[in-house]
Order: sequence, then structure tokens, then C-alpha cells
Amino acid sequence: MRVVLIVVAVAITLYAIWLVRKPLEWIFIAGFLAIALTGPVNFLGRFMPRKLAIAATYLGLILIPVLLLAIIVPPIVREATDLAQKAPQYAQDVQNYVNNNKRLRKLDDDYGVVKKIKQEAQKLPNRIGDAASALGNVGVGLVNSIFALVTILILSIFLVSSGPIWTRKLVAMQPVEHRGRLERAFARVGQAVASYVAGAVAQAFIAGVTTFIVLTIMGVPFAAPLAVMVGVLDLVPLVGATIGAILVAFVTVFQNFPTITIIWVVWAIVYQQVENSVIQPQIQRRAVDVHPFGVLVAVLFGSTLFGIIGALLAIPIAATLQIGLREYLEYRREIRARVEEGPAILQPPQPPPGPTSP
Repeated sequence: MRVVLIVVAVAITLYAIWLVRKPLEWIFIAGFLAIALTGPVNFLGRFMPRKLAIAATYLGLILIPVLLLAIIVPPIVREATDLAQKAPQYAQDVQNYVNNNKRLRKLDDDYGVVKKIKQEAQKLPNRIGDAASALGNVGVGLVNSIFALVTILILSIFLVSSGPIWTRKLVAMQPVEHRGRLERAFARVGQAVASYVAGAVAQAFIAGVTTFIVLTIMGVPFAAPLAVMVGVLDLVPLVGATIGAILVAFVTVFQNFPTITIIWVVWAIVYQQVENSVIQPQIQRRAVDVHPFGVLVAVLFGSTLFGIIGALLAIPIAATLQIGLREYLEYRREIRARVEEGPAILQPPQPPPGPTSP
């Protein structure tokens, strides 16, 4: 009966978590931001009041995505407009390329691929206009996203400003013999999250720089915005680098196809293998010390429950759980060692005997 009650309680708890997953997602993101930004806030706090350090840190956090959008969006808009205008010419180039290749010409005769491409290319400018007019339908989603972003920022600001006070109060509520262990656990969690953020940024920076170098050598336009896009997407575990490589490959299709595209695809495959087998393990092993299998499981569960945000937070959450488990196991080993040494170790010291009467 007890087992049944436990199973039912766990099922109800999981269902309740699923119902409130959106607020929980915001809280997790806010906590992650607060822990990650504590380091910069403490650093700036050496030279200015803490409140001013918090304001400067969050101002920088807000300006970074604004600058990234200013770098990425205009070239993408120009490229999309240029693509819509030149789509018929690209379709004609495909027709000429197929006509010069016997195998492709036979496939085209059998399936009429080029004819369909040319028909769709003629419709593309109108479809771009339809897509632009449909942007008004995303207004509600945009408002919700802005509301979520503002809520997360406010929560994280409260956590950064009041977190140390809450931590000290929580530690003070524990027995004296447990305070040192709890303080050490909090410090290790903060270090793990900060190291993970630094490692992820370093990995994304390497991906962006190498992408910029390769695209510049190949003569692909908008190399800088594309490199920034690849670097940002590289922050997403497992799938981010692949998505970035596919988007860049789409751009290279319109630059000396197929030579440039083939070179880029080969480079992207080689680089991702190097990143997955050399760069990422070295960075994350030093940052969070989580086994690769644990990373994979955490990312799968996180992405399934909370999407991209879950994939981003999965590794630091796994590191936090690992730290908590290690501290608990160490505590259990200490208790077991005391028990094995004898009951005298567990008893308080006895007062010395008084003087004996003659």
C-alpha cells in the first residue's frame, strides 16, 4: 500500500510540474541568469556600489542581443529581398546546369523538376510579400515573449540583489555542523554555472571566428553576420551547430553552386566532429565535470520538457544535481565512518570526575 501511495504521489507531483512548467521555466532561467551574472556583479562591485554594478551588468546583458540583431537582421533582409528578385535567374541557372549534365537531364525529363522550380521561382516575389503581410499575426506571440523576458529579468535582478542574503539566512538555519558543507555546496554550484557559461561562450566564439575565416576565404557575402549567427546558435547543445551550418549552406547555394556549398558542407562536418570530440569535451570537462552520457540524458530530458531553453539549462542543472549528490554521499560516508569507529565518537565528551573524598 505504501508503494502505491508513493507512486501516486510522484505521478501527481509530475503532473503538477507539467501544468506549471511555464512559470517553472521562467524561474529556472532567472536563477541561471542570476548565478551566471553574480561573477560580473561581484567583479564590478569592487569598483562601484553593488546596486550600480547590478545595473551596469544588466544593461550590458540587454545591449548584447540588441547589437547582435542589428548586425544580423539587415543583411538577412537584404539577402531575402535579393533572393526574391533573382529567383527566376537562379532557376534559369539551374536549368542550364541540368542541360549540361546528362544524368540530371534524364531525371528532369522523367520528373520535370526544373519546370517546377521555375514555376515556384516566378511565385516567390509574391510569396515574400504575403509573408511580410502575415507578420502582423505574430503580434500576440511577440507581446507574450516580451512579457516573459521582462519577468525573467526582474526575477533574476531580485535573485542577484537578494540572493546572498537568502543564502546566508538559509545557512544560518542549519545546524552548526552542516553549515560549512552547505556553504561549500552553494559555492561549488555557483562556480559550476559560471564555468559552464564561460565555456559555452568560449566554444561559441571559436565557432564564430572559424566560420568567419572560412566564409571570408570562400568569398561568401555577409561573412560577419553569418559567423555571429553560427556562434549564437552554437550555444544550443547538440543541434545548434548543425542548424547554423544548414542555414549557411543555404546561403552558399547562391554563390558559385555547387563548389562553394560542397566545400562548406565538408568543412562543417569536419569542424563539428572536432568540436564534439576535442573542443567541447575539454571545455565542459573543466567547467562542470559531468560525464558525456549524463550530458546527453540531461539535454534530451531538458529539450523534451522545455524546448531550446531546457536544452540550454540542462547541463548546469545536471551539474547542480551531481554536486548535491556528491555532498550527500560524502555526508553519508562520514556518518558511516563515525558509526564504525564506535559509539564513543558519537557521544558528547564527559566532564572530568570530581575529586575523591579521603
